Amino acid sequence: MLNLKSLKAELLLLLTALIWGFAFVAQRVGMDHVGPFTYTGVRFLLGALSLLPLLLIGSRASRSAPSRNWRTILAGSLLAGLFLFAGATLQQLGLVHTTAGKAGFITGLYVVIVPLLGLFWHSTPPSTWVGAGLAVIGLYLLTMTDGLTLAEGDGLVLAGAFFWAGHVLVIGWLSGRIEPVLLACLQITVCGVLSLGVALAIEPISLRGLQDATLPILYGGLLSVGIAYTLQVVAQRDAPPSHAAIILSLETVFAALGGWLLLDEALSGRGLLGCGLMLVGMLLSQLGLGKAAPTPTEPAVPTATLAADERR
Repeated sequence: MLNLKSLKAELLLLLTALIWGFAFVAQRVGMDHVGPFTYTGVRFLLGALSLLPLLLIGSRASRSAPSRNWRTILAGSLLAGLFLFAGATLQQLGLVHTTAGKAGFITGLYVVIVPLLGLFWHSTPPSTWVGAGLAVIGLYLLTMTDGLTLAEGDGLVLAGAFFWAGHVLVIGWLSGRIEPVLLACLQITVCGVLSLGVALAIEPISLRGLQDATLPILYGGLLSVGIAYTLQVVAQRDAPPSHAAIILSLETVFAALGGWLLLDEALSGRGLLGCGLMLVGMLLSQLGLGKAAPTPTEPAVPTATLAADERR
């Protein structure tokens, strides 16, 4: 029997993946007018502002809850914000030298890296190892030149994927200790402030540049963070976690599609094969995680958590 509630939730998750995938296009276009740190700082602070209504609603609903431990909240938000800043910075700098489609697929490797890092706390199912192997082969086909060198932009985005994976583990550890929306808002603010601070120190910032980048900034801040985050929270109430993980992984496909449609980016046959292998590897890793859930005392290895949305 068709579960209409689950179907609606999965369609909302598909829309979320679409928004996040096309965010890579917005990030590239935004840097035609402003520096990478300026773009990241402004859009993340805008994203934090867009979450304030959710934060206020959550605060009203939890007035009867025990008082918050602000030391844990601030320390945890700072730690998560630092990982977020590192991942976002490397991704944005990498996008200066690579395409939106390639950046989307390489960033998506975090879903393979997370369970491998999780070996420190629990075993990893065989499907994850198979998925990791396919993803590595796909990455080689997508990014390696004939001289067996990794292009600068691809290397930066790949380094960022490790920080995204670390960010997921940090969020998994903090998720039972800090309210999700409060944590999201504070860590996004930390990332935005750090990025804007670096921008003020090393990048020229002009009102004209910000005006020209208005649409990419609005897309990255309001749609990618505010609206997509809300859609994810609403949809994951009714969608099975394994389904949610697989659907959200499709953002990599939408990133490549957006780059092709809007930026005239093209992939060679070898690159397309690499993308296909990477996508299959990511999906296998997600399916494997559904069979090996961590215990409540372990750092969670979430396949589709609030950590996902702050990547974009």
